Amino acid sequence: MHRGGKLEIRSTVPVRNAEDLSLAYTPGVARVCTAIADQPDLVNEYTWVSNVVAVVSDGTAVLGLGDIGPAAAMPVMEGKALLFKQFGNVDAVPVCLDCTDVDALVETVVRLAPSFGGINLEDISAPRCFEVEDRLRELLSIPVFHDDQHGTAIVVLAALQNAARLTGRSLGDLRAVVAGAGASGVAVTRILLNAGIGDIAVSDSKGMIYQGREGLNPYKEALARDTNRGGFTGSTEEALAGADVFIGLSGSTLSEAAVASMAGDSIVFALSNPTPEILPEVARRHARVVATGRSDFPNQINNVLAFPGVFRGALDVRASTITENMKVAAAHALAAVVGAEVSEDYVIPSPFDERVAPAVVAAVASQARLDGVARI
Repeated sequence: MHRGGKLEIRSTVPVRNAEDLSLAYTPGVARVCTAIADQPDLVNEYTWVSNVVAVVSDGTAVLGLGDIGPAAAMPVMEGKALLFKQFGNVDAVPVCLDCTDVDALVETVVRLAPSFGGINLEDISAPRCFEVEDRLRELLSIPVFHDDQHGTAIVVLAALQNAARLTGRSLGDLRAVVAGAGASGVAVTRILLNAGIGDIAVSDSKGMIYQGREGLNPYKEALARDTNRGGFTGSTEEALAGADVFIGLSGSTLSEAAVASMAGDSIVFALSNPTPEILPEVARRHARVVATGRSDFPNQINNVLAFPGVFRGALDVRASTITENMKVAAAHALAAVVGAEVSEDYVIPSPFDERVAPAVVAAVASQARLDGVARI
């Protein structure tokens, strides 16, 4: 499947003769160029820019493979571009950059930005990824979206809303523990806080993150300030005693005893790939709802449920950015696809459910207008 790559460029207009050639290229194209020079916004009408996204990576955090570099990251970025087209009808171009310095990454993407309607950051290691995204969002007037953060967060929120509904609770009733304070762990925590979760605490490789813990980077210091109202200072498994929700995003392991110590009707999202923190068949002995990141188990938390529709919706209204409200709207729309069919093995729809993309697109576009970031 991968030999020769998974993408190609196709023309959208025929070039059958000299007249077609003179219109598609010189001299006819000059009229389009001068029109855009006079009215820069016409680039969205007369070129592909308004429908194309750059999938940008430096190859430092590729899937579960780690820092394998830009060349080895290309098959993944090609795959991401393929998914954009397949599930959102968005043209995407993989751009693997041979630099890892934050300043260099930001400068390079800013210089490339005029060719694209949006920037999808991918597989950039934490904590650099946070600064790269924040700075690009400030500098650019097109959507910038780090999928490892926000794609994961949107799908987790949608699945958790349905899991809570299945068990007769709201998000505000839940106490959650997130294992992992990298890109996805931080974003999941932030979106759940924004959505009104009752309480949430986060752990990293050194244990629970809490105010006063030494050696925290600025992003973890912010987490310590905004989370962990229970004041947990020990291990992840200690904090899980009596908790309602476990969300694993760290590549660690979780014991059966820890799941057994959770509250009744507990919810376990063991999302590390390819090996979940705990196997579903073990977690289900004690938990009501179990999800993983794998397609061979029920309830797959898959970013492809979110990012194609999010970008399609943002591009359709030429949004200047992707707001927090747009992400939450995407999650609500995704959760609503499941509707009354919700069950222990169905809290999130399949990526191949044809209702998914239109629902997310409509919700994101509508929220962009409400938030005042839509330009059409």
